[in-house]
Amino acid sequence: MAHNELSGHRVLAITANYGVEQDELTVPLRRLRESGAEVDVAAVSDEPVHTLVGDKDPGKTLRPTVELTKADPSGYDLLHIPGGTLNADALRLNDTAVEMVHAFTSSGRPVASICHGPWLLVEAAVVEGKRLTSYPSVATDIRNAGGEWVDEPVVSDDAGGWTLITSRNPHDLDDYLREVGAALKATPGRG
Repeated sequence: MAHNELSGHRVLAITANYGVEQDELTVPLRRLRESGAEVDVAAVSDEPVHTLVGDKDPGKTLRPTVELTKADPSGYDLLHIPGGTLNADALRLNDTAVEMVHAFTSSGRPVASICHGPWLLVEAAVVEGKRLTSYPSVATDIRNAGGEWVDEPVVSDDAGGWTLITSRNPHDLDDYLREVGAALKATPGRG
């Protein structure tokens, strides 16, 4: 993504305070901000977010910019849901996170999710009729929820009136962010 090509666009990244996969949160934050997008990190609490590397090794710690219950989804153009097994498992049990997904999908705004992040989409019951990818261990859950799971670096699906962008793991971040950038450019900015 080129410098300032996403100016005027706002992205909301949602996460638990522990267990998010470091690069699936920090790399999109950095690259989207470098491209001019405003990105907020909404965590379950206003405490620091402790990332992990490979679901086990301590990663970077960062401060959320807003608490999840105080984030207004109507002010954002795209929802980013990073993975990490512990993060995704916590988010799918969080009613506010599920409501965030519904706020974006019901208004036709794009949702992007990587790795284990689609567990939240399954919980929100929004994958039926969608073609998507994820970390392989989530495939059965996606299929059981009516989605078509494929093993590809990135999948963008516009079925149902909203765009869903998914990837498998941190190795797919370049492809993932290319599609996120394209979805944002196709969306009128809110900034």
